[in-house]
Formats: sequence, structure tokens, C-alpha cells
Amino acid sequence: MTSTPPTLARIRQALAAHRPTVLTADRPHAAVAMLLADAQPLPEALFIVRAQHDRDPWSGDIGFPGGRVAPGDGDPRRTAERETGEELALDLAATDYLGRLDDLYGATLPILVSCFVYAVPSRPWLSANHEVAGSFWIPLDRLLDPSRHRVEHFSYRGRMTSQPVADLLGPGAPLLWGITYRLLGNFFGLLDCPFGPPPN
Repeated sequence: MTSTPPTLARIRQALAAHRPTVLTADRPHAAVAMLLADAQPLPEALFIVRAQHDRDPWSGDIGFPGGRVAPGDGDPRRTAERETGEELALDLAATDYLGRLDDLYGATLPILVSCFVYAVPSRPWLSANHEVAGSFWIPLDRLLDPSRHRVEHFSYRGRMTSQPVADLLGPGAPLLWGITYRLLGNFFGLLDCPFGPPPN
């Protein structure tokens, strides 16, 4: 692993060279957008906190903007852009598309998720719809801070599970976990940056 900071230029280079794994959509397919703001000393990533809803499997969770692929979308990148526009009133067609991460199948839900990465020159104005309880930006070095990571044991959909999580917002706030956590692991893996709980 490297200690070289994950600058936007380095991220751009890594994603340009990456040939993403594209998995077969043999189950429900969702697409999300990872937004990176050009900030100093390091870029900042955007996260949303999903609104509480009984029919949303990610209700109350931290994640990236996005949602289910609709028949009229044409491809999952279009889904990520459409959903970000609906959830945050942000037009990604006018931003800098950097590349696609490896597709992932859900570990706790039967779903396929595709993630597309975009750069914005600064924190854009956002207007959340009813699906989003809030949003926040966080510098990439804070995401890499091992003291924010741990393995948590909890009940999910009636089953006990043990998952790596990251505490980004402090006591009482939702934890980052699940497929968003795994997507970030893939992202930082492309940059050769260690991501996850500290070694035992």
C-alpha cells in the first residue's frame, strides 16, 4: 500500500486505466454516483442519508445518490445521473465523468449495484427530495482514517450479521456500511490506499 495522497489527478489517472468488472444483471439492478469535489488539501466525497421508509431496503443508511435501473434508462450510468438529478437536483451531464468502479452483487440483498465516479469543481448547490434526509461532504483522508473503522455486530432484517463499518458522523448517527463501504474499498484499492479497520 502507498502513502501517496489520493488527489483528483491521481484518481483520474487510476480510473482511466481501470477496466471495470461488469456483472450480469440477473437480479434487480441499481446504479449510484460517487461525486468528488475538488477541495484542498484532498478531494471530498458526497454522501446522502436516505430518508426513513418501510419499503426502502436502505432506509436511514448512508450511501451515494442513486436507485433502481428503469427500463427507459438505457444503461446504468444514465440511471445514476437520472437518480442524482431527482434526489439532489444536480445535473451530472454537466460534470466531469471519471470512470466506473467494479460492479458488486449485494451481500445481504439480492441486488446488483454499479457505481460511476464524477468530479465537480467545488461543492455544488443541492436540493434534496423526499427520498433524502440529508447530505454531507467528507475529505478522502477522513475516510481512510483507520480509527473510524471497526467491525460491528448487529441485527439486519431479522438476522445477526458482522460487518465492517465506518463512523463518519459521530455518536447517534448512522454508520457507513454494506455495499457503499465495499464500493469505497474497491475505489481506494485502485489507488493502492489502505481502507478498513486497523489490523488486530
